[in-house]
Amino acid sequence: MTRLRNDLLTGIVVAAPLGITFWLIYIFVTGPLADLDGQVKRVIPARFIPPNVLDYLPGAGIVLAIVALIVLGALAKNFIGRTVIKTGERLVDSMPVVRNLYGFFKNVFEMALQQSERSFKEVALVEYPKEGLWVMAFVVTSTKGEIRHKLQDVDDNLVSVFVPTTPNPTSGFLLFVPSGNLRILDMTVEEGAKLIFSAGLVTPAFDPDERVKELEAAAVQLSEQSNDEPNKKFSLFSRTKD
Repeated sequence: MTRLRNDLLTGIVVAAPLGITFWLIYIFVTGPLADLDGQVKRVIPARFIPPNVLDYLPGAGIVLAIVALIVLGALAKNFIGRTVIKTGERLVDSMPVVRNLYGFFKNVFEMALQQSERSFKEVALVEYPKEGLWVMAFVVTSTKGEIRHKLQDVDDNLVSVFVPTTPNPTSGFLLFVPSGNLRILDMTVEEGAKLIFSAGLVTPAFDPDERVKELEAAAVQLSEQSNDEPNKKFSLFSRTKD
């Protein structure tokens, strides 16, 4: 019975993530994407593309929507497009309720589509909320702008870190910490997110001896490259002289 129970739990662990994933994909495809496909097909005038043709092409509306977004993005990059967008934003700013909603969603999408240099880079440990207590944090970037100017008397090298909450790592706290107070971990950002999401139950594998071997191998390789450098310069000088 114990073996059957363990097999049952193992089967649940294997099947549940797959089932939930495919179920969510099915709902998304048959729900929002299907609605978008139908809306786009109904908007297109019949004189341009006959409706009966689109009916036999599943997903044609989604493809046309993607093409339209690409064209919109290309137009937004030139002078005329930027002028039109700024004019539209000024019009939206004149509407009391609409401007708040527009500003909120604009900030959300700009943060979601931020450049790679602003994304999480490393996982670190930092003392928070007081000395002696340690929490996991994601290193975002070096602190810039007014915050760095106001805190330059604290430290010249401040780092912006995000301290997530458990078990929901999407919420948390933004801290500005001296880089010397961080203890950088070897785990990846994905492994750190799993550790936080599982409340410490899913811990990535770590072998200190293996890490030491990797560092020693890297040191040996760097030393060999440094020793070969004078020989390369000498051989290059000899060929140039000849």
